[in-house]
Formats: sequence, C-alpha cells, structure tokens
Amino acid sequence: MKKILIANRGEIAARIIRTCKNMGIQTVAIYSDADKDAPFVALADESYHLGASHVNESYLNVDKILQIAEEAEVEAIHPGYGFMSENSLFAKKCAAKDIKFIGPTPEVLEQMGDKITARKMMEQADVPVVPGTKEEVATATEAVEIAEKIGYPIMLKASAGGGGIGMQLVKNPEELTTAFDNNAKRAASFFGNGAMYVEKYIPEARHIEIQLLADEHGNVVHLFERECSIQRRNQKVIEEARAVHLSEATRLKMAETAVHAAKEIAYTNAGTIEFLVDAEENFYFLEMNTRIKVEHPVTEEITGIDLIEEQINVAKGQTLSFQQADISAKNHAIEARIYAEDPVRFFPSPGKITEYVEPKGKHIRMESAVEENSDVTPFYDPMIAKVIVTAETRDKAITELILALENYKIEGIKTNIPMVIKVLKQEAFQQGNITIHYVEEHLS
Repeated sequence: MKKILIANRGEIAARIIRTCKNMGIQTVAIYSDADKDAPFVALADESYHLGASHVNESYLNVDKILQIAEEAEVEAIHPGYGFMSENSLFAKKCAAKDIKFIGPTPEVLEQMGDKITARKMMEQADVPVVPGTKEEVATATEAVEIAEKIGYPIMLKASAGGGGIGMQLVKNPEELTTAFDNNAKRAASFFGNGAMYVEKYIPEARHIEIQLLADEHGNVVHLFERECSIQRRNQKVIEEARAVHLSEATRLKMAETAVHAAKEIAYTNAGTIEFLVDAEENFYFLEMNTRIKVEHPVTEEITGIDLIEEQINVAKGQTLSFQQADISAKNHAIEARIYAEDPVRFFPSPGKITEYVEPKGKHIRMESAVEENSDVTPFYDPMIAKVIVTAETRDKAITELILALENYKIEGIKTNIPMVIKVLKQEAFQQGNITIHYVEEHLS
C-alpha cells in the first residue's frame, strides 16, 4: 500500500496524512472550492479539486472521488469520519474498482448503519439493548401508541441518524406528533432515509463507548472505554479516557460485551460500541460507529497505540500485532472539541480567523483544521480543532486543559471555548457527577 487517498477534510484529513507520512505512504488530498487554501491540502503529497463547496458536489460525490482515486493510482481510500465513512455504496464501488476501503465490509456498514437492524442483531448476540421498537415506525399516530405502552418520556430517533440529527427527547403525545414529522423530514434530508423508531428514555444516563480493533483473521481487542457524556444538542463536546466513577467489574463487562458483539457480526478494522449507562451501572447498546471517531486521540494517549496506523495495517490484511493482554492504559486524557459557534446559543459562527495562536506544552496535543486567515465557511460542521491534554490524574488533566484553553487565541469568529472552560471549572464536573444532560442542567 504505497498511496492512500483521504476522502475527507479538515483536522481528520491532516491527522491521517501525518500517520501515512510516518509509515512512508504517499497521500492524496481532495478539496472543494471552500477548502482550496485549507492546511490539510498543503500537507498531502498530491491534491485534487473535487468541485463546488456544497457537500453533494464535493465530499459526497462518490463517482468524482473514485475518478480521482483512479487517476491518482491509489491502492486505498481512508474515509475518516462523517461523509463516506459509513457509506456502504461507496465501499462497494471501491471494491469494484479494486481499491481498498479502509473500514469494515459493505455488509457490516449496511447492518450497523441502520439503527433498527443494528438493535436486532445486538439482541440476537445477547447484548443488552434499550427497550423500544423492533421495526421502523411509519406514522406519528403509531409512535404515540407505542410511547403510551413504553411510558413517557421517550427518545424519538432516526434509523439512519447520527450526530444527534433526527433525535429528540419527547415528554408527551402532543410533543411527539410534532417531533415525529419534523425529525422524519430532517432525517430524510440528511441521510436519504426518514425511518424513525422509539426508545425508552434512560434517566441520569451516561454515554460510554468502547474502542475496538479487529483484523481480517478473526482477532478482536478492546482499547478500554471513553466517557462522552458532556454533550450539547446530542453532540459531544468533552471526552475522556478513561470513564469516571465506573466500577472495574462494569468496565470489564462492557468491554467483553463489545468484543463479543464485534465477533458475532464478523467486524473488521476500527469500530466503537456505544452504550448508555444508568445510575445503577446497567448498560444498554446505543449504536455502533463503524469508523474512526472524533475522540480517538484520548484512547491513543492512554494506550500509546496509533489507531490510524492500525486501521491501515488491518486494511493491508495484517494480523493485529498485539493481543488483549498486551494492551494497558496509563494516565488520564481529556479532549475538548472547539467549534466555531456562539457559546451561548450554540449557533455556527462562520467567518475569517484574523488571529490564531494555539496553546503549547508537553501535555498538550493539538488536532486543528485552521490557521491564521483561514475562512470558516457555513458549508461543513463547525468543529475547527480539538485540544487533548494528558496527565497522571484526571484532576491534573482538567487543570492543564483549562490553562491550555485560556491560552488558545482565536479572533475574528466566536468559539465555544468560554462554554467549555465554564464546564471544566464547575465542581460537579470536577467531581465526575455527569450525565448526558449535564449542559442543559448546569449552564443557564
């Protein structure tokens, strides 16, 4: 595997390029009109123009991406996260052109990409699943009937959803009628699939996920868990490894359950099983992310394992170079996602970055998509960087992250940095008293 095309943009494209360089692999970047001057484009050995700024004319243009891949004579495509990363049609077309898709098989992408199918398969594998519907719900009337049987509040979710899109907490029948139509339309617009389902709401839930690696020879390992409970609008803002206030017995059981699930579906490459965990440490399957995750750096920091490198080696057909007993975790890592957004209303804040100074220090790892004079456009997700801090303890990591963020200078646009600092300084967060509703409960 001498040359890889990165079918993505921003900080994850830059992240993949760095590992490829370390492995002696040439890289090909693709870019839209809006990204022609983006830092990741200059990092790659080659770069090709995709099309107009809108995602449908660029990063979601399957045929154009494959045309460039053939022209550049690449052996493989790394999809990063978002965009093509969970697109089974794209994976199939890669295979048809003898280009390796760095991810799981198209069949697994289809199965896990549909949340209803994924729930059924997990139940068959004896993985605990949040109580709810086993088939898609066709109408708001049907949803109301189901919700009355389950009991309010409930979670309404899009079968093909992700990133909080098509998802809503609903407390009564009147809310559900309106929410069903709105979320179905939104899901159809974003994912081409408006199918909905209903789950029981788990109060005081935490969002904890298990990182997995699986080769093409049946070997599966876990790389411990991540705490991802600090969210706004169902999208994560702060992630940690490892999770706080979780018994060792529960950690181990969740990890073993995730490994078992991956083996049952013949999973390959990097993947993540996401769980909801209640106040009594009962855990329930939420979904499987069949790709690398935004928050993967915190796992790399505590294990010393380069997950992108492992993805590429698995795609080469190699056996995992380590067994479960070889993997250990030390220190505590915490990541803050930095968004170009109003820190109070959470609305995107596009514009030109007039001054940009990143924090520096031995404990700090930066993954950024921008630099001074970069234009943050309204065409893509407003996340512009991630700040990752690793220290001997969680308390030290939090203190170091606060200092890093206070020394992170971004002028010309609004960012969520003030909001993140406020969370980090709160006693409840520092004590680990967190749930997925922390932001709305603790920030006025």
